Amino acid sequence: MQRHTSLVVVTLALLAASPASHRKEPPRIVTHDNGRPAGTLVGHVLRLHLDTRKGVWYPQADDGPSVEMLAFGEAGGPLQIPGPLIRVPAGTEVVASITNSLTDSTLTVHGFVSRPVATGTSGESVKVAPGETREVKFHLDAPGEYYYWATTMGRQFRFRTREDAQLSGAIIVDDPRAHQPVDHVMVIGEWADTLDPENGAPRQRLLLVVNGRSWPFTSRLSERVGDTVRWRLINTSPDVHPMHLHGFYFRVDSRGDGIGDTTYVGSTRDSVVTERVRLGATASITWVPTRPGNWLFHCHFTNHFAGRGPLGLLRLSANHEENTHHRVNHALEEMSGLVVGVNVKPRHGGDPKTTDAAYVSGRHLRLLVRPGGGTADEPFYAFTLHERGTEPALDTTIRSGKPIVLKRGEPVSIMVVNRTSEPTAVHWHGIELDSYFDGVAGFSGSTSHLSPVIAPRDSFEARFTPPRAGTFIYHTHVDELRQEPAGLAGALLVVNEDRPYDASTDIPVLITTPRNAETASRAVLLNGRLPAAPVELRAGVAHRFRLINITVSRPGISVRVLRDTSLVQWRALAKDGADLPPAKRVTGAARQLVSIGETYDFEIIPEKTGEMRLEVRSATGVLVGTMPLIVK
Repeated sequence: MQRHTSLVVVTLALLAASPASHRKEPPRIVTHDNGRPAGTLVGHVLRLHLDTRKGVWYPQADDGPSVEMLAFGEAGGPLQIPGPLIRVPAGTEVVASITNSLTDSTLTVHGFVSRPVATGTSGESVKVAPGETREVKFHLDAPGEYYYWATTMGRQFRFRTREDAQLSGAIIVDDPRAHQPVDHVMVIGEWADTLDPENGAPRQRLLLVVNGRSWPFTSRLSERVGDTVRWRLINTSPDVHPMHLHGFYFRVDSRGDGIGDTTYVGSTRDSVVTERVRLGATASITWVPTRPGNWLFHCHFTNHFAGRGPLGLLRLSANHEENTHHRVNHALEEMSGLVVGVNVKPRHGGDPKTTDAAYVSGRHLRLLVRPGGGTADEPFYAFTLHERGTEPALDTTIRSGKPIVLKRGEPVSIMVVNRTSEPTAVHWHGIELDSYFDGVAGFSGSTSHLSPVIAPRDSFEARFTPPRAGTFIYHTHVDELRQEPAGLAGALLVVNEDRPYDASTDIPVLITTPRNAETASRAVLLNGRLPAAPVELRAGVAHRFRLINITVSRPGISVRVLRDTSLVQWRALAKDGADLPPAKRVTGAARQLVSIGETYDFEIIPEKTGEMRLEVRSATGVLVGTMPLIVK
């Protein structure tokens, strides 16, 4: 079979700024959605000329605050963040001419390498001295998601800050033999003055963007019920991002690191609601929306989507009551950063009508949100479940909601009653439900019927019928940096009719953030307690451990179960509430990385009596939580 090879010619120029006395105003940088491949394809040759200069970037509103930043652009065209999209069919040969027009800085370009990678070339870079032109040749034969990036400061990828932070662009290599559904390429970027501290302390500047824009100015995606949606995620930021989709599961089709790309097929593809995308990583995901309405796709690292000021600076106002009570829309005014909004349109006609009959005869619960002490700056709140009879007494010894146990297929109505002095809302994390009940105040639902915030002394009724048994989460979706550490998070467990919940063998492990900042820097809460309460197990009996990370700033913690100094064995059962296929229900050493917004289920059968322990460690391996396990 004859192989057809295309030729790509890439010219990259970095122009020096004019002397101060003759300095022109930098050009405006255009943000774009990677919808149009750069260059012109003639026959088998794609000619692409890239130009890198300093411009003015508007990551929020078009008329909002701006900053000067280095950016790529096609020669003769506007500068772009992210850089121009390089998209070619597999089998393309690239010849890149790179010119550095700076007078005092060396330009180092990464990513212009062959895929698949030839032995010994994965770390190659192109250094171009001031005034120099270099030519590079490489092949793009392996389909997948990749990227290119550059620095003028001699920094490694994860240490890029300031003007270098947005010098990145996507490289998409399509398989010409495969059907290519319409897709969206999302390049994740970050601009910060400092690197992320291990203890999660807030940085003065932290601006997260998708395709050059920060929420609520990121592009709104429009999809239709029943259509296959494909997203390509490219993380060119120096942080990890646990990406969570509200209301639906998605399938992970591939993962990569910018150099190589691994494609999964059949049952090897994970079905999840949260995917941890490492720094410098890529992923391709697909999903099929089954219900119309507005939905969010966002990073669950709370600092990455919490509300911040202009250009990612911390808000200066310390008057929390004034801030919360006078905001019009909490989704648009209390969130920023790494968030994408998706509007799913009905397949035919208008929004479908829902009936109340199932919920009239279904189960009825009340979830009370009550003050539990603390101070105005560091309050404690409590989720209390009330089903019938006298309201339960307030338990101030536990700083998280107790598990809510529901049955698969049973309609449930949960009336959330807000008795605190500030607005709130509850998101049913991982549950497949109608958009209006999803819990993002001011966004969930539809244009004519938006879900409201739950004001003080008000309530909101959420209705849904869980379609699957599994481990989920309920948590606040208003001012999460304040309300989640205050106690507003809990485990949501859905069980099958023939396998009811048994508290002696069903062990939720809810990992949350302590209210006090100093305590949070060194420890986590386990089921709302510090230290964690011991758990009794029975030798020879199967126990289901449900691991849940809903901390605000620990996306890289690992959970281990040990007897003495050795890891015990456990069997994987589920991820994000979805049962694993038989091929993935493997037994192995009890060690699992659990990112924010993820849940994992494992089965442990203790072999003998004695003491075991569950450990939670930080991304750097520091012990931050221990739960004693007493086997009888």
